Amino acid sequence: MTHPEWAPEDMDLSRPSVARVYDYYLGGYHNFPADREMAEAVIATYPLTRAAAKSIRAFLGRAVHHLAADQGIRQFLDLGSGIPTEGNVHDIVQAVDPQASVVYVDIDPVAVAHSEAILAGNPHTAVVQADLRRPETVLEAPAVTRLIDPTEPTAVLMMAVLHFVSDAEDPAGIVRQYREALGPQTWLGLSHGATEFQPEAVGSVSKLYDRTPTPATPRSRDGVLALFAGFDLVEPGLVLVEQWQPGQVADVEAPERFPAWGGVARAS
Repeated sequence: MTHPEWAPEDMDLSRPSVARVYDYYLGGYHNFPADREMAEAVIATYPLTRAAAKSIRAFLGRAVHHLAADQGIRQFLDLGSGIPTEGNVHDIVQAVDPQASVVYVDIDPVAVAHSEAILAGNPHTAVVQADLRRPETVLEAPAVTRLIDPTEPTAVLMMAVLHFVSDAEDPAGIVRQYREALGPQTWLGLSHGATEFQPEAVGSVSKLYDRTPTPATPRSRDGVLALFAGFDLVEPGLVLVEQWQPGQVADVEAPERFPAWGGVARAS
């Protein structure tokens, strides 16, 4: 295929990317045939995939608004931020306080390129191309040291990303490193794929993600709860994303339709 001008020349377009597949679920256009082929295979296995992605995205919006408006957080580190779409973190946060700082971090060069374009001219935001599994590299990045003051409260966002970190890579240890580096005023917003509901579909979808550089590892509620070690969850605790402070969400009678856990917590 012809290499798009907005894609880095050295990018392998034949292998799907988690960020670009998710972009396709959300109706975006920054994806390639390999991404679309895989996404359609996932949708064929679990037809509610697009709705589930939007539900998880809506949880992100509610959690970020809660952190900014209700908890007064003015620094956000969005790890595995993905390709920009409707309801970006900085849009929500800076509607509360235009001076609030947001740093996006993603490993995918397409996600980073489009973030840079959107953030141009906004001095309180930045994007870093880095692997969230290496906290020291992320936290030493110039954009992070410029915009994130570890002596002030900081919200670390890990939305729909830690299920792409294997048990061998120690996701709980990764979370702990960010909490220790950013101090006792750290907050955590996290969503994560669940195993308890529709296990056959979850297993089949997970196998499809073996095509990507970051295979999927969905976890049970107890497994996700372990990621919050050293944090105290705010109400309503760790729940299915549809159940987390639903506000104007009309239908939460069957939250298991979108099997993902979500929670917001403050360092203990």
